[in-house]
Amino acid sequence: MSDTPLLTDHGALILHRNRARRRPALFLHEEALTDVQDRLSLVNKSFHAPAIVTPYPEVWTDAFPDAHLIPDNDVLDLTEGTHDLIIHAMALHWANDPVGQLIQCRRALKPDGLLLVIALGGQTLHELRAALGQAEIEVTGGLSPRVAPMGEIRDLGGLLQRAGLALPVADSAVLTTSYETPLHLMHDLRAMGETNALNARIKGLTRRDVMTRAMALYADAYADDTGRIPATFEIITLTGWAPDASQPQPLRPGSAAHRLADALNTVESPLKD
Repeated sequence: MSDTPLLTDHGALILHRNRARRRPALFLHEEALTDVQDRLSLVNKSFHAPAIVTPYPEVWTDAFPDAHLIPDNDVLDLTEGTHDLIIHAMALHWANDPVGQLIQCRRALKPDGLLLVIALGGQTLHELRAALGQAEIEVTGGLSPRVAPMGEIRDLGGLLQRAGLALPVADSAVLTTSYETPLHLMHDLRAMGETNALNARIKGLTRRDVMTRAMALYADAYADDTGRIPATFEIITLTGWAPDASQPQPLRPGSAAHRLADALNTVESPLKD
């Protein structure tokens, strides 16, 4: 048994997601689907054995009717060397072991298979995180975990190499939405199944005075001229390939046929000893 503390209370996360299905607001997952379709349309390769790791398979079923759809459990229901495409969709920020998730996907890929990861990045909900943190410090004198920590693009990109994937690429896009009030934002987060499921969270309802102060701080700091408040969602996309001999390989050091100075049309100056 590992002594590493768990990030996510998986039981609470499942309850939140099941509750969200009653009246879902899954626009971020739909945005991820559109982005994946656009990216795959630019790949000069056909995929015949896809798998999708997703908490909301209903978002992906129509677009990928032949895909193996699985939940984002700690142990993924994937068979080694089976798939030529795996999409890990909008769930990595809740993973207790993000590197382990990518390694499991890597092992399930055939040679030259593609892994596409769509994940929320570190800029996500930075306004809400700041308002809640400041309010709790002011009212209670303490601070508790309320928004799941989400990786920065550099850190998440590094996970691809740690997982043994070739040709790794990471990029991000920032989506800014607006709401009438912070409470409307929280209603949407509830309808996404993205409310607090951190294992170290305070169990129970947030104190009313903390929430009231947080709403005031949010509006004071971020509201526009009409009184609406913004909410930032950073969507990070990671792509990597299962290694294969057919892929481009880096040249050996010292094997270049031309000098860099010639390519830059400049004079090379030797360094002093």
